[in-house]
Amino acid sequence: MQSSPIPTGPRFVRWLVPLAAATVFVGWLLYAPAAVLGKADAIGYAVCHRIDLRSFHIGVRAMPLCARCTGMYLGALLGLVFLGFTAPRRAGLPGRKMLVVLGAFVLAFAIDGTNSYLYLLKGFGDSPLSQIPNLYIPNNVLRLFTGTGVGLVIAVVLAPAFNQSFWTDWDPAPILAGWKPLLALLGLAVVLDLVVLADIPPVLYVLALLSAGTVVLILTTVYALVALMAFRQENNYSALWQGWLPLMAGFTVAMTQILLTDILRFALTGTWSGFSL
Repeated sequence: MQSSPIPTGPRFVRWLVPLAAATVFVGWLLYAPAAVLGKADAIGYAVCHRIDLRSFHIGVRAMPLCARCTGMYLGALLGLVFLGFTAPRRAGLPGRKMLVVLGAFVLAFAIDGTNSYLYLLKGFGDSPLSQIPNLYIPNNVLRLFTGTGVGLVIAVVLAPAFNQSFWTDWDPAPILAGWKPLLALLGLAVVLDLVVLADIPPVLYVLALLSAGTVVLILTTVYALVALMAFRQENNYSALWQGWLPLMAGFTVAMTQILLTDILRFALTGTWSGFSL
């Protein structure tokens, strides 16, 4: 029995979305700085402060994302790849005990981020906030690890949301079934962070591109979920390529957000470098 065709929306939408995607992407390519790392910088520029002292460096060049954002997006990428192999199409959230552990990662991220921000304020004169004591002196290692922890949380939340909305045959089982997968994922995350801290320029170059690419991936996925609802195409696909329309729509919105943020930030600062302290 031949399966029915996958509906992809009105004909004009099937032409409009690819045209819009190509237009926005080419426009961003032309506007962003030259070279591959320049394009990666432009992506990081849209979501991250990119403060030089709070970033890892490839030689003397700051990575596209600060240390915390580098950890967060690399952690999210690691989590999504891991869950894609170990729990394909699963759409259930982890159990309560695991959610507590994941919540601790978010809490650590919030504490370290707040402490880091308060430390930053000490350099801006004698404001009342500059007198607030710090819990500890912040550093890029803690920023990396706490960022990676939140990246894993993003993956554990985003993967089930996508699976439950996209696939016709999604699995209601928890995305992390038991402690072994979580411990394995945490072990891989530690290895990933140690690789970053090893400070090997060719490796950091690859990780820089992966972290910037993950920004686009996450934004595309989130906006694709919105497009699925807008096109009324939830739970309509058995293969990834069949959902090209909502995925491309998500990519279009993601790149539009990045382009407009780049334009606005460059207009305000006049530089592609990160904020200066």
